[in-house]
Amino acid sequence: MTTATPAEPKSSSLGVRVASAVVLAPIVLGAVWVGGTAFLALLLIAGPLMALEWARLAAPKGSGATEQIALTIGLVVYLLAMGAGDAGLAFVLLLAILGLTMAWCFWADLPPSRTLIGFAYVGGAVASFAWLRGDSDMGRLTIIWLLGVVWATDIGAYFVGRTFGGPKMAPRLSPNKTWSGLIGGMVSAAIVSVAVFVWADVQSITMSTGILVGLAVFAALVALLSQAGDVYESSMKRRAGVKDSGTIIPGHGGILDRVDGLMFAATFVALVVISVHYLVGWMS
Repeated sequence: MTTATPAEPKSSSLGVRVASAVVLAPIVLGAVWVGGTAFLALLLIAGPLMALEWARLAAPKGSGATEQIALTIGLVVYLLAMGAGDAGLAFVLLLAILGLTMAWCFWADLPPSRTLIGFAYVGGAVASFAWLRGDSDMGRLTIIWLLGVVWATDIGAYFVGRTFGGPKMAPRLSPNKTWSGLIGGMVSAAIVSVAVFVWADVQSITMSTGILVGLAVFAALVALLSQAGDVYESSMKRRAGVKDSGTIIPGHGGILDRVDGLMFAATFVALVVISVHYLVGWMS
């Protein structure tokens, strides 16, 4: 008589997830707090790994080696330029890398769209993190604010969605996401946004009611993009026929599985900050 092998208990899987979080969270938060070389090193490690994960999702059945190499090289060089603090050099290198990547894909008979979208998706987000953290004081607060808003979005969307349910946002792509969850995530993000700046007690900013309301509205928009990032990666994984983007984080899957909500959000925040910076400079 054959005895069936018992399934792995859920508590074991949860334990692995918790252990991974306990190990990784201090590393990530420590790099965010210290900034400088430590934060750039974190991006230089995570960035190429995310690029490889994305390339495998974009071309899971093969012919992705060239795309992976192009994405990785381009991302590393761009990050080095951003780390040097020379935005002009970074922009020139970005154009050069895009041109070389297009030429490479044409020569290798690969669809350039997958490579360029991957470069924009991964490279844009990681470069945005590097640029946002560049300022020693406000950069730290900005990254903490961004992480807090996105995490609050995920938590709020999860609990509100489970509690109230309702119509699905994108049933074919991400069947667990509901419109009630989205609203809960946006409200949670707005609350955490205000709480972070009140906690930080930024001396250079007068925390008027108008500014706090503006931060709350901005956080709600970031939450919306965060959820869009989740749905986008879900569509990529469904298209590739895989559950996770990778296996590098035990119990969690790939890096993209953990930061999918941050990808669109980081790029959006960086673009807004840059726009406001130049607008204020132009008006003054």
